[in-house]
Amino acid sequence: MSASGVLRPRPPFPGRAAGRKDALLTGVCAALAAVAAGDAFSVYVGIRARAGVDGGEGFAFASQDHLNETDRLFQVSDQIHAITLLACAAVFITWFHRARRTAGAQAPGRFGKGPGWGIGAWFIPFACLWLPYRMAVDMWSEGLRQSPADAGGSGSFWPVNLWWGSFVGSSLLQQYATLNYRSAADLDAFLDAVTLGMTADALHIAAAAAAAHFAIRLTGMQARHA
Repeated sequence: MSASGVLRPRPPFPGRAAGRKDALLTGVCAALAAVAAGDAFSVYVGIRARAGVDGGEGFAFASQDHLNETDRLFQVSDQIHAITLLACAAVFITWFHRARRTAGAQAPGRFGKGPGWGIGAWFIPFACLWLPYRMAVDMWSEGLRQSPADAGGSGSFWPVNLWWGSFVGSSLLQQYATLNYRSAADLDAFLDAVTLGMTADALHIAAAAAAAHFAIRLTGMQARHA
């Protein structure tokens, strides 16, 4: 109540402005779609690489021109992946930080770490494989507590677990596939590395879809409680 005795409206929660929040969520979904498209291109390159190999009776052969073209396409794919992933990380972490601020404002005292960890947790070596997930679980749990209708009768955490499991799994598998690709000493090792890379890309597409689902659901729960 003000000095004049007139009730004034409560200031909005952080990130409550609907237009900005919706625009940020749209940006997150668009960035995730771009990452998935880049992964789909990488899968296409992998399929093309395998299709250009002639084999029979345990012997495989590929022309040097085909191998050179495959290597060039993988380099293009890596560049696309790096650009889209960097842009997506910037937008997603911005949304993640805002979601954490909003959750903290809607449920004061329920979070052990401050909202700044919504950014910092992603940049701590090794801990980045766990801290963002724990924060996501806490935000999701609070969202379900405040919006029981969104629990679907079970309070399931599968959107968070699917997103994080597929994201970390695809990232680690991609690193392993890249190492194998660079150290491949023969055609069989090359094909194995390509197959691993395609599997990692497919898993990364699933991670992008799961991340979009998680972001949309959590944003909706917080908006309904605002």
